[in-house]
Amino acid sequence: MSASGSSVVFMSEAITPFRIDIPQADLDDLRNRLSTARWPSDLPGVGWTRGVPLTYLRDLAEYWRISYDWRKHEARLNEIRQFTTDIDGQNVHFLHVRSPQPDALPLILTHGWPGSVVEFLNVIGPLTDPAAHGGDPTDAFHLVIPSLPGFAFSGPTRQTGWNTGRVAAAWAQLMSRLGYERYGAQGGDLGAFVAPELGRAAAGRVVGVHVNAATFGFIPFGKVSDEERAALTDAEQARLGRLKEFMDDQSGYFKLSATRPQTLAYALTDSPVGQLAWNVEKFKEWTFPAAHLPEAAVDRDLLLTNVMLYWLTGTAGSAAQMYYENMHANSWHTEPATTPTGVAVFAQDLPIRRYAEYGNNVTHWSEFDRGGHFAAMEVPDLLTADIRAFFRPLR
Repeated sequence: MSASGSSVVFMSEAITPFRIDIPQADLDDLRNRLSTARWPSDLPGVGWTRGVPLTYLRDLAEYWRISYDWRKHEARLNEIRQFTTDIDGQNVHFLHVRSPQPDALPLILTHGWPGSVVEFLNVIGPLTDPAAHGGDPTDAFHLVIPSLPGFAFSGPTRQTGWNTGRVAAAWAQLMSRLGYERYGAQGGDLGAFVAPELGRAAAGRVVGVHVNAATFGFIPFGKVSDEERAALTDAEQARLGRLKEFMDDQSGYFKLSATRPQTLAYALTDSPVGQLAWNVEKFKEWTFPAAHLPEAAVDRDLLLTNVMLYWLTGTAGSAAQMYYENMHANSWHTEPATTPTGVAVFAQDLPIRRYAEYGNNVTHWSEFDRGGHFAAMEVPDLLTADIRAFFRPLR
């Protein structure tokens, strides 16, 4: 990886142009590791119930080794203006795409886990240049898309304490450094932690917060009483069921990341097959419909490009540290937020409005019968339209 070009200074802080340039030796090493992978056994007839099936993963790993072309996708990423800057002692990488509409609203997009900035590739064009994609030019955004500290080119973290609240404070600095004093925030998964925190940290500057794949702050905390449950709609009852399934059967990654991220780091940093399985499991379980293979919802090459950002930067472990930091921060907000908040609930999502309204100023709520956790990759059309609709009256 290399950064090239001269630095630009905003408010006495350097912002340096960045270009992805992975050494060929790293790509050769990946191919060699995939060629010599040690494979476990698996049990017949269990499908995905105990994790990623051996037959599926061997096929995907072989495609990764033989057919996937990193240089093609590296070139696509490098078509987007990228930069790095130091905030609070941490290197922060971000994409910065200005709209052809000079009065566009600035918007900072925050990805989650196991995602990256790759999540947003298919929404950049429609959000920055709606006129070129059949939309209204007055809905245009200037986009800032950072890599979370510890993730990909913003990693690894070098200090403890990088929870989502600290990230939100860093994003406020980033937007000021770019000269954006009035802007929106959007995020999914961990990004749906960061965006509301940013709405609190910079309440006078953030005009609105839009989230998808939201959990904490948007779902019940603790047991739901029989009385509460009886008052829920059928769709909300189904979300409670998915939440229970997640807690009972899909949260092992969370418990390990939130308690022993360093131990996890050794396996994922040393084995590309391990890294692939760790990520693709969640693309299977969290995309819509979950009964299908992840490629039914997300293009296989796009999925692998996302995995590559973890593998090539060796940041699977430092990305997991954010779960540890959040669970040990002891600093969750309890006061209600005042910033207008929009919630997009896709078919695999969990939010329930009555619980979201306890701590958020919910002014926009949309529910969809398709799309999953990775909405920007799965249903970019729906996500784009909902972001536009939410921010339209807030411009």
